[in-house]
Amino acid sequence: MLKKLILRRLAAVERDLGYDVSYLRDLLDADLKAFMRFAKVMGISDYRRDLPVDASFAAKLVGTMVEDCGPCTQLMVTMAERAQVSPDTLRAVLRSDDAALNDDVRLSVRYARAVLARDARADALRDQVLARWGKRGLVSLAFALVSARVYPTLKYALGHGRTCSRVVVAGAALSVHVDNPTALGALA
Repeated sequence: MLKKLILRRLAAVERDLGYDVSYLRDLLDADLKAFMRFAKVMGISDYRRDLPVDASFAAKLVGTMVEDCGPCTQLMVTMAERAQVSPDTLRAVLRSDDAALNDDVRLSVRYARAVLARDARADALRDQVLARWGKRGLVSLAFALVSARVYPTLKYALGHGRTCSRVVVAGAALSVHVDNPTALGALA
């Protein structure tokens, strides 16, 4: 009964977002308990306190692009568009065009890159994050980054990864391809 309810919910999400959730169905099919544990982790992706929505989605995009350059990145763009994040901001993040970003988004992106690269500059950027958004903002940014990486990693680990593809922002396609965190643009 619970599995049927979850399957209906997954189908609704799939239709609504245009995103293939077969990896989640496979997880559910393998073990309901495993799916339920993963569902608990999924809750961190919705946490956002004291952090602007565009800065949150920018960090999520940076994290997602390290793990995936196709369907998961498109999903993040779709979700950001629905949250009213500017298409110009999304394109700039996807192209690593930091000059086109506002100060909040630029800080979020640079901090995310530094964390992913395990770069020592993350400490100074963390101090800036704390000064700008406080502890809850820092936690929000950390959760945004972590949650964005969990989904594509699980998807690829379960054999559902896809090759890189174009990402559509506001109806226009652009190519995205990232192999590692340091390829995401300048850290400084």
